[in-house]
Amino acid sequence: MSQLKNKKDRPEPVFSFGESIAILIVILCILGYLIIFQKQEPQAPLFIAFTLLAVYGRLRGFKWQTVMDGMREGLRAGVDPLVIFLSIGVLIATWIFSGTIPTIMYFGFKIISVQFFLPTVFIVCTLVGVACGSSFTTVSTMGIAFIGIGATLKINPGLTAGVIVSGAFCGSNISPLSGTTNLAASVGDINIYEHIKSLMLTDIPAWFLCVIAYSILGLNSKHVSLTAVHQMMHGLADGFWISGWALLPVVLLIVLAILQVPAIPSLGLGSLFAAFLGWLHAPATSITAITKTIMMGYVSHTGNKTIDTLLSKGGIASMLTSLALIVFALALGGLLIKFHIISAIIDHLSGIVKTPGRLTLATAITCIGVNLMVGEHYLAIILPGQSFRDAFDHLGLPRKYLTRILNDAGAAINAVIPWSVSGVFIAGALQINPLKFIPWAFFPFLVTILTIIMGTLIKAPQASAVK
Repeated sequence: MSQLKNKKDRPEPVFSFGESIAILIVILCILGYLIIFQKQEPQAPLFIAFTLLAVYGRLRGFKWQTVMDGMREGLRAGVDPLVIFLSIGVLIATWIFSGTIPTIMYFGFKIISVQFFLPTVFIVCTLVGVACGSSFTTVSTMGIAFIGIGATLKINPGLTAGVIVSGAFCGSNISPLSGTTNLAASVGDINIYEHIKSLMLTDIPAWFLCVIAYSILGLNSKHVSLTAVHQMMHGLADGFWISGWALLPVVLLIVLAILQVPAIPSLGLGSLFAAFLGWLHAPATSITAITKTIMMGYVSHTGNKTIDTLLSKGGIASMLTSLALIVFALALGGLLIKFHIISAIIDHLSGIVKTPGRLTLATAITCIGVNLMVGEHYLAIILPGQSFRDAFDHLGLPRKYLTRILNDAGAAINAVIPWSVSGVFIAGALQINPLKFIPWAFFPFLVTILTIIMGTLIKAPQASAVK
């Protein structure tokens, strides 16, 4: 009885820095081999990695209850993104039903040329991202419209998606309405506008570099027959309600963002309003048909194969595969945190940084590492921010340097991690393999590189507690 009690009360193990690194390398090898080289969907590789880590943790002495607690804590952090995913699935379906997305596509065909298509998409997505403060909303609305236009113009869908992602995440990064931007400022305990002013030093140069790059790529785009464009416009006009009134859901979403209404109720209201607007245009539509659209997505029957393929999407069901991926990613991340694997690495890195350049690099690498292992951009801001905050204070560096890194290397880079919350969402919303758009999403890479370079140029003042 005494032996059983001692075994039950035995303290759980502590992973060393070396063992923690080894575990992460094994997990990355599993994910990299199956996802990148074998070109499998990420759900099964993440499930395998999660299961192996859970069993290894138990063999190393962790209780099964600890394993389950880690999984639950990981999933708890992703409740909001999971609900947002489902809400955006509904938004996509209702915005097609109401004619909102078809109207954006229709007028887009009128004003966009092939040569200037890519920089125009980037600039528009940036502006919408700033206005609504949400990269997800930008991708799921303007992004879908631009994907359709790009397909008609014979532009590589991966390239178009990469431009959309760059613009959406650039706009969200510098928007005072953005959840990640506000979170980074709060972690550093500084004013949101002081934080955004610091972000401008890296985000604006990255933005201009993207405009130049996409302009050059656009000039190399092939010319397309106007016949295909006209056929698409006629198909949209015949199959959907094309009207300025159909853009009212966009206006509503922007107004709600300005009023700082949270994302979930904003998306819900935007979807219900679009469904009501669509019903006003087609009152013969039954409530059963509308609820079926909300659940299963909109199904286009224009007779134009291209339009029917592009605009048959959305609905709660369309997001279930993505939800499965996020659940496994968050569960894996929860175990890594519960087993103190992430903290062992962060503690080791925070103990060896003695200069601003090294501290910047260590913070950025940690942000990227958390994104790779946990896939959750909020945790990629919170964990490194809390861990390195004292180190910035010790070197006498303003907290705005820390918060800039958290936004650039923590939030923005999440878009180009295939199994991350953002990567999965983008793939689901635009219906494209992440590996096809990631090489063309220049902004997250550029802004991360620039924030590291900026860190190497900083000279440390005398150590103080200045924020």
